[in-house]
Amino acid sequence: METEKPSIKPIAYQYGLYLGLLSIIGLVIMYVANIEKSWIMSIISLILTIVIYVYGIKAYQKANYNFLSIKEAIKVGLGMAAVGGVIAALYTFIHYSYIQPEFIENIREQSYIEMTKKNPNMVGEQLDTALKMMNFFTSPFFMSTMILISSLFFGLIISLITGAILKKENTHA
Repeated sequence: METEKPSIKPIAYQYGLYLGLLSIIGLVIMYVANIEKSWIMSIISLILTIVIYVYGIKAYQKANYNFLSIKEAIKVGLGMAAVGGVIAALYTFIHYSYIQPEFIENIREQSYIEMTKKNPNMVGEQLDTALKMMNFFTSPFFMSTMILISSLFFGLIISLITGAILKKENTHA
């Protein structure tokens, strides 16, 4: 008796939305509280992110008659990561382009000061090239892209570990 596998899409959309909202809420809290870096916020965010992935993968497992392979866990996790990453990336782009552009300017100023301290003899074309690279790596587009890539990377790792722990193969299929 072969059963049809449940669709990953509804779970990926629902829990991916939660991941995206978690990222947005974290960024808004840091903005409102005027915090640039906070290890406490990072730990809380990491724990909540893991919880969301675990619940999403468990929801898929429940819909799949309590069976789960590592491959299915990774598919669900990457689906969630893609949805959450796109939401977080879009908001990050909007946030740093329109709501808090001074954050990027501060990073650029600090980077410039540090760069000129380390390389006081840098002039002309070298300095122009370094500034272009710095501006690219601190752009809202680059930051958003990195958020999406890191979301997929951490989604893969977390879903792989979760899948290995929750794995229950269907031996009758």
